Amino acid sequence: MTITSTPTAASPRSVRERLLRRGREQAQADRAVLVLHDVTKTYPNGKTALQDVDLVIPEGDFVFLVGPSGAGKSTLIKLLIRDELASHGQVVLDGQDLARLPRRAVPKVRRKIGIVFQDFKLLPTKSVWENVAFALEVTGTPRRKIRPAVDRVLALVGLTAQREQVPSQLSGGEQQRTAIARALVHDPRLIIADEPTGNLDPLISWEIIQLLLRINELGVTVMMATHDADVVTALRKRVVALEEGRVIRDEVGGAYHRVD
Repeated sequence: MTITSTPTAASPRSVRERLLRRGREQAQADRAVLVLHDVTKTYPNGKTALQDVDLVIPEGDFVFLVGPSGAGKSTLIKLLIRDELASHGQVVLDGQDLARLPRRAVPKVRRKIGIVFQDFKLLPTKSVWENVAFALEVTGTPRRKIRPAVDRVLALVGLTAQREQVPSQLSGGEQQRTAIARALVHDPRLIIADEPTGNLDPLISWEIIQLLLRINELGVTVMMATHDADVVTALRKRVVALEEGRVIRDEVGGAYHRVD
């Protein structure tokens, strides 16, 4: 007598669910601007700043990167701009494994990322227009392409009227908008804003956040590292929380703090 076993209803369903999930994850990674796979960073002094980090940032995403001081946010950003290399794992930007890049290719890949800092980092003797143009000049962009590109981003951030002013003549918000224009002028795939509102009062901070949201709506992927719990909780975007070098939460529509 032949005995045939009847598979349980749960088995094919669980296999199918795993395959579908794997397919979704692969499709998401294929469209991603940024993928971190099993990334660990240990410094020569033995300190492990990041451990077993997996992260996929799809094109057009807006992500808040949160966590206490020392959680690993700064190290993560350094890996993304290839100031540091991962000790283990892969950091893939726009399909390119950053660890495998020849040194001569690094500047070109870095142009795919625009960086906005807390302290603006503007050149004090150059005008608003010249500060933004300088980001293209150092990459060898032809002069005929620089002028329309700079004029376009200054209009986008609302600084056309201030184009001839130097940073000391600007408010803090205007300086940060200049820095955002500089980050945008080479059409990056990803904007990284590292505590961009840390030196600004609350009203101006919201103006900067609204500008970053508008830039995101134009299709630019944005990752913003911040300690501003009110902004994160109010906007309910994707939140990636780091603690002691690990991703402890990756939540769409999340608040700054975990809501149990």
